Amino acid sequence: MARATDSTRIVIIKNGPYLVKGGVPLVRKTQVVSEYGEPLTWKKEDRIETPLGEYALCRCGRSGHRPFCDGTHIQIDFDGTESADTRITAERQAVLQNDPRLVVKKDPTLCMDSGFCEMRKATLAQCLADCDDTQTRSLAMSMIERCPSGALTYHVEAGEADIEPDLPQEVADTTEITSSGAIAGPLWVAGGIPVERSDAQPFETRNRVTLCNCGHSSNRPLCDGTHRREVEALARQRLVGTKKPEFSREQTP
Repeated sequence: MARATDSTRIVIIKNGPYLVKGGVPLVRKTQVVSEYGEPLTWKKEDRIETPLGEYALCRCGRSGHRPFCDGTHIQIDFDGTESADTRITAERQAVLQNDPRLVVKKDPTLCMDSGFCEMRKATLAQCLADCDDTQTRSLAMSMIERCPSGALTYHVEAGEADIEPDLPQEVADTTEITSSGAIAGPLWVAGGIPVERSDAQPFETRNRVTLCNCGHSSNRPLCDGTHRREVEALARQRLVGTKKPEFSREQTP
């Protein structure tokens, strides 16, 4: 993991955008899924050209120039009040597995339901129940390392620090692949870039962070998966709207 310099950071503007400072690379990443729709990994598409020094990324979800901010948050009177838990991850984690060969923890406040821990024939819970098998244990580690939010962590030796994937210092504008097609995902901040809240509350610097950029998370500034649930709800509404009304037995066509 690259170390952030004193100037490298993301500053959250009150009811406004994310101001990325220090020349942090901005890239596009897309989920790679199986033929069954299971998230498998991430594919880096390209690097997005940015102004030198700093740039502003949309937080309200309404910019016409996403991922960049275009000032729409002012027109719509965006309320970006931050509500994420200010405690450090270690104080919120629950132990999912405490095996001498693999200790797995989860911070539920960071989870945004990206789906990397759920496969058709092997969920993380099933893998943890079969830790005797080294192949299954390796799959569990891979699932955890691909979790973009860092909600899941693991270590092997008792008392050691969590083992984190070696990620480049960058911000990724993500695209998720769902049953409804490709949708805009959160901003994935990697490489230990400090994030400063607009309300001056503490915000732990972590290797993996997913920031809300749809404007609707109930865990701002963090993503909570609301963007995905909203797309799925709209898809269900469209499906219902296309169905022909059915006549009851009492009705005459």
